[in-house]
Amino acid sequence: MPILLPHLPDDSWRLTHMGRLLGHAMRRFDARVLQLMAQDEAVPLALSHLAERDQVSAAHVHITRHLSLAGDRLVDLAARAGMSKQAMAQLVDQCEAWNLVTRERDPRDARARIVRFTETGLLWLQAFERAVTQAEAEFRAEVGEQVATVVQLGLEVYGADS
Repeated sequence: MPILLPHLPDDSWRLTHMGRLLGHAMRRFDARVLQLMAQDEAVPLALSHLAERDQVSAAHVHITRHLSLAGDRLVDLAARAGMSKQAMAQLVDQCEAWNLVTRERDPRDARARIVRFTETGLLWLQAFERAVTQAEAEFRAEVGEQVATVVQLGLEVYGADS
């Protein structure tokens, strides 16, 4: 005999609220960027194969997205990416093993290290720029130029630091 449940309220809002939609959109965008990077001939072959086999994730994109060209201390990089220092340290370890970044002694503090892009990492960053540009163009083509402009402006305002 089936169990009768009391009347449950409508919870369809859980599937359509803005936070969920933004999350889905970001995952789709990041997946497309990684797919384009895997196909980029300028990306070193070993990195291209890692991206192709889904070994490089959106989490690794945090380093690409947030590491400044001058380099950053791990704690600053983690804060900018909205991650714990420990989680960022693991990503940096992987990216260091892939020769995307290196850790150098901080001349201002002998105990600290600066994370910097390697030459390979800078090639990766250039491929990231090309992939982001392509993914943005695809977004604009799919939703239309006016909608894309409104979305970008809205996200800039909403995501700005208060």
